[in-house]
Amino acid sequence: MNKHTLTQAEARKIILHAAGLSKQAQFGKGKEAVYDFIDHLGFLQLDSNYVVERAHHHAIAARVPDYRLEWLDELQAEGRIFEFWTYAAGYIPMHDFRFSLPIKESFASRRDNMTRADVYQMEKVLDRVGREGPLMARDFENDRVTESSGWWDWRPSKLALERLHLEGKLMVMKRKEFQKVFDLPENLLPADIDTTPPTAEEFAIHLILRSLKALGVAYLKDIAYRGRYVKNAMKTELKKLIESGEVCEVEVSGVTGATLYMLSEYKKRSIDLAEDTFILSPFDTLNVYRHRLRSFFNFDYQVECFVPQAKRKYGYFSLPVLIGDTFVARMDSKADRKKRILMIHNLHFEPVTLTDPMISGMSEALKAFAAFNQCKQIVIAKANDELYRKAIEAKLVI
Repeated sequence: MNKHTLTQAEARKIILHAAGLSKQAQFGKGKEAVYDFIDHLGFLQLDSNYVVERAHHHAIAARVPDYRLEWLDELQAEGRIFEFWTYAAGYIPMHDFRFSLPIKESFASRRDNMTRADVYQMEKVLDRVGREGPLMARDFENDRVTESSGWWDWRPSKLALERLHLEGKLMVMKRKEFQKVFDLPENLLPADIDTTPPTAEEFAIHLILRSLKALGVAYLKDIAYRGRYVKNAMKTELKKLIESGEVCEVEVSGVTGATLYMLSEYKKRSIDLAEDTFILSPFDTLNVYRHRLRSFFNFDYQVECFVPQAKRKYGYFSLPVLIGDTFVARMDSKADRKKRILMIHNLHFEPVTLTDPMISGMSEALKAFAAFNQCKQIVIAKANDELYRKAIEAKLVI
């Protein structure tokens, strides 16, 4: 079977359209646009880092210009999205609930590694939620018997809540001050939601189609990443989807390595890519797979909050800046919410020539990003190109 051939520019268009970054407001505006975006991706990653606004809010605001933080909570309260895991924690459309069940079963199967005391603690916690209603970890007494050894060394009741959530015995009702509020699934699931566990084949097909819809052009390892906690029939079902014509193999000029795949509908789709500017989260769906950034965008990126300080090149929380289909800069940023200053510790421009319209677009994006972070002033402490820095600063009047 012949592979569909793309240039790198064509592949970038498809990838950016799939990520919702082909133009500003690709999904429109308002709360419905937020839902449409999450429904399109199938999964919106959650992250706790609060140097700037958290990743899930950041990703939405980059695509929905009038975004309000409360809209995400409202969608969850309305039963249209729920919080769970794929390759990480995040928000998933509620109509995909049944496809979370194999992941929950996978976590439940690991109970063999728990002690009887662990299981008893889970039973006690579940009973209390059932009797008292929605509870948070802080609603339980401090039952730690040894001193904490670090961030992930949770006390027994907290660990029990998290395990019950991963097994599907509890769901997250909402987050309060970013802390999970847990309740029983029967109290949160809409009455019309299908809770039938999918077969291995159904689960694999779901993973393939959902992943390709969000990624556009991807390797098998990228497609499979959402189902990394579950053994599945990925290769077999991918072959069937190719034979049926729903998915096609792709060859991208200048990109070597394993076979690439995309939804066949992109063969005939015409994509107009605007030269809009996007300031992106490190955990944006576009940035999760670093090898794709290198292969398709010639952009070598790493979020350095996980890198020892002495080895950081760009800064603790460096945000990629995209204009059109080109990454033009990365900026190590922090929102000082008390002083209402967006501090850019390091604005590093990539080896790209910026035109006046690109400078203007980047300046407007910076102002919008500052306002989104409740900041009224932008301070650029350091940059590797003083001419570009001065040109941008001249336009930074919020």
